[in-house]
Amino acid sequence: MISALILTFNEASDLPGCIQSLEGCSDIHVFDSVSTDDTIRIAESMGARVCQRTFDGYASQRNAALETCDFQHSWILVLDADERLPEGMFRHLTDAVAAAEGHVAGFRMRRRDFFEGRWLRHAQLTPSYIRLFRKGAARYHREINEVVEIDGTVMSLPYHFEHYPFSKGLAHWLERHIRYARKEAERWHLEQTRGIPFSMIKAIFSPDPQQRRYHQKGLFYRLPCRPWLKWCYMMFVRCAFLDGRPGMRYAWLQTVYESWIVSFAREQNRRSDHRI
Repeated sequence: MISALILTFNEASDLPGCIQSLEGCSDIHVFDSVSTDDTIRIAESMGARVCQRTFDGYASQRNAALETCDFQHSWILVLDADERLPEGMFRHLTDAVAAAEGHVAGFRMRRRDFFEGRWLRHAQLTPSYIRLFRKGAARYHREINEVVEIDGTVMSLPYHFEHYPFSKGLAHWLERHIRYARKEAERWHLEQTRGIPFSMIKAIFSPDPQQRRYHQKGLFYRLPCRPWLKWCYMMFVRCAFLDGRPGMRYAWLQTVYESWIVSFAREQNRRSDHRI
């Protein structure tokens, strides 16, 4: 009833745990960005079906996977290699899609991020994601921190999945987020150039969490001293300190990440001014 899709690039260390957490799933697909480690061998040895495609963007890669993979079931569950389903959860998801009415095309689930062995209950910025949807009902947009649009009603499930973003170590997280920051800065510069409008009403009152986040980020990027505002928000509004030292350290890492976006955006603006 549910096929699983895992996108990978050099995920030999994380992939086994991800696949093992999909106990009960008879149709697992690994869509790989031409890994150079043992990812493919591991995927095939664990019964997954593998397709490869050269990576050219986060949204485009996910859309290509949805179009290329020969899913055997009518619902698709999307996970990253560093994510896990808790024991027995796949059975609950199967029950949910079996009971879904025809107008329901997707389900939103809560994600629990872990850092230094602790769930970042307060420090985590985005707690829910659409990861389960009908085949043919989803399309990804935005090449960094991609957003999925669902053709139909999206419901929320009272279940969570787990995310281990630091499973490959702090250095790997930092390297990855430098790339993310550069992409975010490019997107921010493009939105400024095009004069894309953002709505305070939608940022606060939209019933769609993804739409709220999109407009919140667009408005937030226009504020001065963004890195320190983000730190204050995480520490004193989200109360990251209640997650102990891991929460406070994570808040600082997010502040550093925001400062990289600002620096790359300024660099982009200087280059544009120079070209003019």
